[in-house]
Amino acid sequence: MSRDAAPQKAKSRTIKSHLFKRAGAPAWSKASVAGRVHPRQLAFALPHAESLSRDNFLEGPANAAGLGLIDSWPEWPNRIMWLAGPEGSGKSHLAAIWAEEAGARSTTANALTAAGVPGALATGALVVEDLKARDFDERALFHLMNLAREDGAYVLLTGREVPASLEIELRDLRSRLRAVPVVALLPPDDQLFRGLIVKFCADRQLTVDESVVGYLATRLERSSAAARQAVELLDSEALRLGRPVTRALAAELLRDP
Repeated sequence: MSRDAAPQKAKSRTIKSHLFKRAGAPAWSKASVAGRVHPRQLAFALPHAESLSRDNFLEGPANAAGLGLIDSWPEWPNRIMWLAGPEGSGKSHLAAIWAEEAGARSTTANALTAAGVPGALATGALVVEDLKARDFDERALFHLMNLAREDGAYVLLTGREVPASLEIELRDLRSRLRAVPVVALLPPDDQLFRGLIVKFCADRQLTVDESVVGYLATRLERSSAAARQAVELLDSEALRLGRPVTRALAAELLRDP
């Protein structure tokens, strides 16, 4: 194996180790693909833009409450709302839909600064993504919440946890956050999960048949993140091996060693 090919193979092993639905599930088997095709082809990691438009949002019971929140704006129960859900549950997609509708600016929680708060709220609407404990400036967020209330601005906060579970040192901020209404996203049901697999394939311009979708749906952890990672693995390995994405390839990559 060339030194150029080694990092790609290591990436594949890392991705696969997170895909299965139960602890103790098989890790990557070096014999699954390695040694079968010679010479080896280097797969370049090209960027693939995921569509975050309203038309490309897949609806289901798991995200119905979150979509309802976005569609009900500006008739929110509070001008500051919190959208909670596990990794890959659709928080960023819903936030992007709302930002487009509301003319909101977007930032990550760890990029928010007190000095930047007035500019961030300049359009009267702001998305602050990925709020997690000890990864943001508490005083900056407190300033943001105060200024948003004074100016009548709308703020959509997102995070994997609900506010009550975060460890917040600033007492006034802790009190304010716990008063923010929370809308939760749930793990996808079977129909939504299959739809997500198809969507991630389409985002990468991959054509797959139902046998591939069905195989992945029954083998993977039931999460959007696992589906995305599996499709990324299939795409990169198919390119490297010069093969189409088929159920046989999926079985080689995801089977027990």
